[in-house]
Amino acid sequence: MDWLMGKSKGKPNGKKPAPEEKKLYLEPEYTKSRITDFEFKELVMLPREIDLNEWLASNTTTFFHHINLQYSTISEFCTGESCQTMAVCNTQYYWYDERGKKIKCTAPQYVDFVMSSVQKLVTDEDVFPTKYGKEFPNSFESLVKKICKYLFHVLAHIYSSHFKETLALELHGHLNTLYIHFILFIREFNLVDPKETTIMDDLTEVLCTTSGSVSSNGGGNGGGGGGNGSSSSGSSSSAGAQNHVKER
Repeated sequence: MDWLMGKSKGKPNGKKPAPEEKKLYLEPEYTKSRITDFEFKELVMLPREIDLNEWLASNTTTFFHHINLQYSTISEFCTGESCQTMAVCNTQYYWYDERGKKIKCTAPQYVDFVMSSVQKLVTDEDVFPTKYGKEFPNSFESLVKKICKYLFHVLAHIYSSHFKETLALELHGHLNTLYIHFILFIREFNLVDPKETTIMDDLTEVLCTTSGSVSSNGGGNGGGGGGNGSSSSGSSSSAGAQNHVKER
């Protein structure tokens, strides 16, 4: 569990800025594709008489399985040769081991670290209790925030590096729908710092404007407010984030 408590910081790595490529996933003909027109803003809201932690646990587990499944559809194209780093646009992510040591790894290695570690957590009865009367740990909300951050990295990598393959498989409607649902959920309960998701703000704005009001300043009135999800104007740095290589 220690890997989830580590911190990662973004900083320029001194390399020459890479030219920004046209983002295929922003093309109107593809952003319109969904598998449902359901109002996800209503779906993510905490129902009455449902415990917040129970709601977070149920949704986090579901998103883990869905994002893992979505990634599996393009995993054969995400190799150590094609994706030598865990990159999203011009941002590079590093993994942190149990001792907090930063590890540079390929994208498939990073995703494997994420999925294996999250799998252990969501099946741990002491962390994600399923038995009646079993209490959630005091650190549960912070663990959910970490999990959601790493799941966002995986989703963002699929868009950034494997949208062509997703398009060829005609699964872009599924990907868009999953992204909308996930983003609205993490914003509703302030589970991911807006600065962390800034890199995909252009996609979020396009996909979510018709699926619920989403601003880059964070979520609505969910019970999980505060912490890493406190309001912050991350959208102003969106353009700058795309014009230089960063590492996290």
